Amino acid sequence: MQNKTIFLVEDNPDDELLIRRALEKHHILNQIVVAHDGVEALDYLFGEGAHEGRDVSVMPQVILLDLKLPRLDGMEVLRRLRADERTRLLPVVILTSSDEERDIVESYELGANSYIRKPVDFAQFADAVQQLSLYWLLLNQLPPGA
Repeated sequence: MQNKTIFLVEDNPDDELLIRRALEKHHILNQIVVAHDGVEALDYLFGEGAHEGRDVSVMPQVILLDLKLPRLDGMEVLRRLRADERTRLLPVVILTSSDEERDIVESYELGANSYIRKPVDFAQFADAVQQLSLYWLLLNQLPPGA
């Protein structure tokens, strides 16, 4: 599992730290690439801006995407990922504090593969991150070219 990258798009440093700690707690040692807003996320994935020259043929195994992001929200990031041939098949897991029905429905309509509400309790959060990681990094089979 170690060569499979997790791409975390999260603007809250406390949530980022919790996710990292939860992964470490369960010995998930994959590389974690972090973007702190929607523009930075798209720049990384498409090799633009500060990430110009990045080998865009190397994509993450899974994207953990928050919805409430500065500069460009998670819904727009998801919309753009699904509109581009290079990223339309990448697994995107919405990992957010929002439990609003419209956010859940819109996420799936835009092509999210999963929607997970961040638990408040660290033990629950750590268990959710472990299950999420084991499924998307170990069990899930990506289509060719994704």
